Amino acid sequence: MLNEIRIEALGAISAATAEFDGGLTVLTGETGAGKTMVVTGLHLLGGARADATKVRSGAERAVVEGRFTTAELGAAVAAQVDEILDSSGAERDDDGSIIAARSVSRDGPSRAYLGGRSVPAKSLSGFTNELLTLHGQNDQLRLMRPDEQRGALDRYADVTVQLERYRTAREAWLEAKRDLDDRRRRAREMAQEADRLQFALNEIDVVAPQPGEDEALVADIRRLSELDALRDAVETARAALSGDGDDGFSASHAVGQARTALEGTDDVPLKALAEQLGGALAVLVDVSGELSHFLSELPTDTSTLEAKLARQGELRTLTRKYAADVDGVLEWAAQARDRLAQLDVSEEALAGLDRRVGELQAKVAASAQDLTKVRVKAAKGLSKAVTAELSGLAMAGAQFVISVSPLPARADDTAPLSLPSGATVHAGRDGADAVEFGFAAHGGSDLLPLNKSASGGELSRVMLALEVVLSASTEGTTMVFDEVDAGVGGRAAVQIGRRLARLARTHQVIVVTHLPQVAAYADVHLVVEGAAGRADGKGKAKSSGVRRLQEEDRVAELARMLAGLGESDSGRAHARDLLDAARKDRDASA
Repeated sequence: MLNEIRIEALGAISAATAEFDGGLTVLTGETGAGKTMVVTGLHLLGGARADATKVRSGAERAVVEGRFTTAELGAAVAAQVDEILDSSGAERDDDGSIIAARSVSRDGPSRAYLGGRSVPAKSLSGFTNELLTLHGQNDQLRLMRPDEQRGALDRYADVTVQLERYRTAREAWLEAKRDLDDRRRRAREMAQEADRLQFALNEIDVVAPQPGEDEALVADIRRLSELDALRDAVETARAALSGDGDDGFSASHAVGQARTALEGTDDVPLKALAEQLGGALAVLVDVSGELSHFLSELPTDTSTLEAKLARQGELRTLTRKYAADVDGVLEWAAQARDRLAQLDVSEEALAGLDRRVGELQAKVAASAQDLTKVRVKAAKGLSKAVTAELSGLAMAGAQFVISVSPLPARADDTAPLSLPSGATVHAGRDGADAVEFGFAAHGGSDLLPLNKSASGGELSRVMLALEVVLSASTEGTTMVFDEVDAGVGGRAAVQIGRRLARLARTHQVIVVTHLPQVAAYADVHLVVEGAAGRADGKGKAKSSGVRRLQEEDRVAELARMLAGLGESDSGRAHARDLLDAARKDRDASA
């Protein structure tokens, strides 16, 4: 819910703050007073494109700040809002509310803020779009677009599961189809690449390098290059340990004698030292044995060194071509084999891929048909519900019909989809259906597409009727209507006020209106007051402000809206009657 909006230097408004409650809030005021700037401010919070010309004359920047709460939201919407806040690093205020802000500089780019953090305008839009639904005259025009009409039907039908299944199948199908088309188009080029890779792999396979082999060869070659020095060192060390030298000295024999001497005493510390000498003797014996083994393993001729040098040469041939070391060569070979599998352009491979494309296409067609069935069924229910709402909006003879038909494939369609029925359709991201709203204003008129049959006032009521029917899916959010009553009056205006009041039972509804019949249904009445573009005595533009009306002021404002009768007793009496009638109507329908 929107609790508060603060506006600085935006159009006619120098500085103004408006506080909102739940239920129905109306904004009224004379033409040019600045009502539109309140809606413009909400559009800016919604991520709309910043317009530097809206910055008030004499100011460097315009600032709009909104405070929102989320306690009223349904669980699904609240979870989405929390996810957006977490991903943006935004923080709630001490009372749990979230502050969203947008500044528009006269000379530079706009800035967006969410929960005390600077964020892209798109992130701010993602947050506010979950909480705010804005309806103005431009939004009515958007209702003419096929994608908006399909989106409204999908909201009513709740096609989330079916649409996700279709999109997943479609993406897999398109990817396989692109792969098949690519292989067919680049068959010669891919065959040449495959030959080059196969030649390289054959060369690597003939050498058959082992992981880490190049490093092990370096160590072996270094050892073999120093063969005589190694043999002399080993023989000298082994003789010193075992007594094979010319002097007959044996380190093992000497340590053994020392241990025996100490063990022959009764002194405890000396016996402990004897045990240590026993451990040392065991080490000497082990080392002597390992030296003997090492000596026996040393080659007796130079052929081994030559073989290892030759092997090193083979490995270096590979490392010059494919990678810096043998492990890199093996990794390159693994990647080359994967790539080679992708480059298979044989008839068998193409036939197998073609079969897979066909199987995936069948899945897309089936999921598209499932989506169509849900939409066709929902179209009947939504058509009936909106027609009933239009009857309640003083359009008793109006008819609203939604048609769902196959979306034909274009002549240049890159991925036409064949359905089991035989029809060839365009498989778009949102399905293979063309959704169109049809409308007839009364029984004597033909049913035509909405963009060819509805006047401005009729289109306003169609949009309101749609929102009333679709409101169940957005319970707890804020809905803003900017002159949704444009082009209507009399009994139709009363019915619009009644519908907005009913919508406000489950939503926060904010309405900018010129009609007293609508304003009379409000829970909260705000008036935008200002000079309506006039200048003060010093030639400066006067500023607008927002004021919350109490009972008597509200009567006066409704009287003003009744053809400017604000100062007359008859005007006030008429306004009071209008308020009383609206309250009785609301109480009766509660």
